[in-house]
Amino acid sequence: MTQLALPPFLQQSQAQVNADLQAVLAALDGPEILLQAVRHAVLLGGKRVRPALVYAAEQAVQTVQTNGTGTGRDSGSGSDSGSDSVSGFAPGILARRAAVAVELIHCYSLVHDDLPCMDDDALRRGQPTCHTRFGEANALLAGDVLQSVAFQVLSGLLPLAAESAPVVTNELPLLPETPAAPAAQVLQLVQLLATGATRMVNGQVLDLAGENQALDLAALQQIHDNKTGGLITAAVVMGAVAGSAVGTVESPVSGDERYKGYGVLARFGAALGLAFQVQDDILDVTATTAQLGKPAASDIRLNKATYPALMGLDAACNYARQLHDRALQELTIFTMMQPQQPQQPQQPQQPQALRELTAFLLQRQA
Repeated sequence: MTQLALPPFLQQSQAQVNADLQAVLAALDGPEILLQAVRHAVLLGGKRVRPALVYAAEQAVQTVQTNGTGTGRDSGSGSDSGSDSVSGFAPGILARRAAVAVELIHCYSLVHDDLPCMDDDALRRGQPTCHTRFGEANALLAGDVLQSVAFQVLSGLLPLAAESAPVVTNELPLLPETPAAPAAQVLQLVQLLATGATRMVNGQVLDLAGENQALDLAALQQIHDNKTGGLITAAVVMGAVAGSAVGTVESPVSGDERYKGYGVLARFGAALGLAFQVQDDILDVTATTAQLGKPAASDIRLNKATYPALMGLDAACNYARQLHDRALQELTIFTMMQPQQPQQPQQPQQPQALRELTAFLLQRQA
């Protein structure tokens, strides 16, 4: 099977978040065995899809605002002019923090997911799992610290690449509010990430309880709306918050009360998250261990309910495409919100980076 080429936006996203992850881990202090386990968990590859979704959602909201539909941008969350973040790849400091924080939560979840008390896997990203390499206790603690470090990053306590470390006086970091990180937006990001992580854990509990059980499609969807969809939805909405004009409480994209006015992107994230999981279930039975970088057919081994098992493989593939189309449909509001210039055809389509990532996730082979 030919490996699918990564979209350019995802390649740029990987380069950005990898640089920031390196900087964050370099700034960490702790026992060497813990730091080694953390680096193993974070730096051994990965598609970095969730950080890319943060950047893409930030870009989508900025596009609307810089084209005159919204309130414009302060220099804080994006580039000084606003236009660079639309025409090129220039995520702002809040989006960069959010992207790292989301990826750290994801990495912690993988470390715990692989533990003997859960899925008991020995391979992740083509390498020995964290507990296989460093022992179960150190892997457990590495996952624990990754969760707390995510919130240190999000609140500015750890520096990103090319960013100065916070000033420390009497062992306490002084973090004055800056135009680049207004307190209200930082708080929203913390709330969203905490909610997404909680939903992820809820889904994991339901997933474990569902092993060796005869689940129906409604129960399976409840699992994955939380386990997979919770963090993916959080990533998308966090990007929208990071991309909003400083001082703006409501995005131009409004709707879902749970996400403080970012309902369209929340619904996009929910559909994309479920599509991601359906595709994962499909790949578990169609791809090899070498392609996946983790054991193939692991769901069969654990007797888990999956979409191919409940629906059949062809129906599951069709369902993934339906969810993909549903996600893209949510983005049509961005096209409607683009201002039309006199005597010019309407140029902007649905947010290009989000479309690019959505298409890639449907077609991915690992």
